Formats: sequence, structure tokens, C-alpha cells
Amino acid sequence: MKFFKKYEEYMQTQAEKKLPGVGFKNLKKILKRCRREMTHSQISLQSQSSLLLNDSAENTHAYCLHPCPVCDGSFFPSLMKEMSVVVGCFNERAQKVLDVHLATGFHKYFMWCKAKLHGQGNQNHHSLIQEGKDLVGYAVINAIAMRKILKKYDKIHDSKQGQAFRSQVQSMHMDILQSPWLCELIAFHINLREITKADMRRKGSEILLEGCCLVFNDGKPSLSCELSDTVKLEIDLTCSICLDTVFDPVYLSCGHIFCFMCACKSGSVTIVDGLKATEPTAKCPLCRQAGVYKGSLHLDELNILLSRRCHEYWEERLQSERAERIRQTKEHWESQSRAFLGI
Repeated sequence: MKFFKKYEEYMQTQAEKKLPGVGFKNLKKILKRCRREMTHSQISLQSQSSLLLNDSAENTHAYCLHPCPVCDGSFFPSLMKEMSVVVGCFNERAQKVLDVHLATGFHKYFMWCKAKLHGQGNQNHHSLIQEGKDLVGYAVINAIAMRKILKKYDKIHDSKQGQAFRSQVQSMHMDILQSPWLCELIAFHINLREITKADMRRKGSEILLEGCCLVFNDGKPSLSCELSDTVKLEIDLTCSICLDTVFDPVYLSCGHIFCFMCACKSGSVTIVDGLKATEPTAKCPLCRQAGVYKGSLHLDELNILLSRRCHEYWEERLQSERAERIRQTKEHWESQSRAFLGI
């Protein structure tokens, strides 16, 4: 397969960064072992006439019967394990890139010292942008690899198990294209692209991501991204609670994006306590999945992008929410004071 060779070549170029990938060779071994076991244990179930029609040994090894417990029991767990490693590595490295970019004051100095301690003190703005772009490319090529593998699995078994597994992964939000850090990296590059246009003297504009932009349909924003010929993302940026553009957006572990204050209201907590204080039984207002608030994530780069592109709306929303934030903060500290005094 041409793509498999392309994938292996790509992963070899990324060997210095120690990025994990999908082990095509290991997965092929699982399928070959299945064919061997099928030949010894299941071929007796086939009729003599079918064997005469497929008289070559190569044809008998070209596929295995379905349902196939050998493949289903070893192939999918192995693939799931590799997917979780790839997604975990992508999330960790993307978070580091964005933490460095968003760091200010003492935190920025602390991260510089930490990078210097690990021999990475020579990282400049250009290398930071390039690393972010490389991570997006890493996410895209691994997403394509997963699709190719599952499509090949269904072709070999003449089944839809691979398609069902892909749907299961998406429902579990294990797909790398569903990662909130991918959304943040895209917003990161759009923000830098707009800064570069404002300052033509800035270097590194040629390495920014293309095909990604913030679009408005009937006043409703969405993040539209054509990452490759086969991978296109459309991320809706409308809060399903207030039905307006997300303000101070927060990403729940179920994959839905809400305004921070709207998410706090749905989780029955104050903005002072935050989403980490929600009960484990609190459910997402859209998918009704429980326990999704604990793993919430503030989308800081997306927040910067929307504040720049929707400046008037942002100022109005900021003014309208400021009074509510002050009220909740005042009530919180009054209750804390009463509890401390035993009143």
C-alpha cells in the first residue's frame, strides 16, 4: 500500500521527536495469524465445492471467515491501545506548545528555565510555530492511518466491524481529530496568521497553516479547516445553552463546547468554585453523559481568536457578565465568612 509506505517514511522523519505511531507490522501479524488459524481450524467447515473453486493455496489465505473471534479479540484491543498512546502523546505535546506561547510574567520565565534545564533553551518563536504545525500534521496522518487500517480490516473480513469500531471510538471521544488541543492549535495558527498580516516584517509566515479560518453563517461562527484532501473539520462555536457565540469557551470531556458561565450553571456550581467542583452525577446538557465536567478544558487560544474577530460582541458580553461575576463572588465570600464565624 502506497499510504503505508508514506506513513512509515513520515514516522522515520519524526524519529528524533520520539513520536509513537501505529504499528502496521504488528497489526499485519495479527491478521496473518488469524488466516493461519482459520486454515487449520475453520477450513473444514467449507464445502468441497468452494475449495475447488478456490484451488490455489494463496486464495484460501486471502481472507478469513466472519465473524472472526481471533481477529476481533486481538486486532481491536491492540489498535485501541496504540490509538490511546498516539492521542495521549499528541495532547501532551500540544499542551506544552500552547503553554509556552500563552505563558506570561513569572510563569514564562519559569518555563524558559525549565526548557533550558532540559536542553531546549534555544527554542525561538519560529521553532514554536513549526512544532505546532508538525503536531497538526502528526494528528492528520495518524487519523488517516486509522481510517485506512479499519477500511482494510472490513475488506479482508467482508464485514463492517471496522466501521462499527470507528463509530465506537468517536462515541468514546478517542478520535485524535476530536481532541480539544487540535482545535486550540488551529486557533493558535489563525491568531498568528492575523498578527503576521498586520506586521509584514515578521518572519515565519510561510510555515503557518493554510486552509483554516473562522467563518460566519447567518452570524453564527464556526471553525472551518481543510487539513488535507480527505480530512475536513467543521467545529460549531455556538453555545447550545445561551444559543449565542461561545464566550470564554470551555470544552467538556464529552466533546461539546459551552460558555464557561453557561457550563457552570448546567453543572450547578458557581464561577468561583469552577467546573472541577461539580458532582460526578452532573450531566452534559446535550448528550446527557455524566462526569464530563471534571475533565473540562478552557480553550484559551479560541477565546483570543473570538475576542479579536467578534470584538463588539465580546465587549457587550463582557459588560453583561461582569455584574453577574461580581454578584456570585460576593455571595461566595459572604457564605464563607458566615461558615467561618459559625453564623
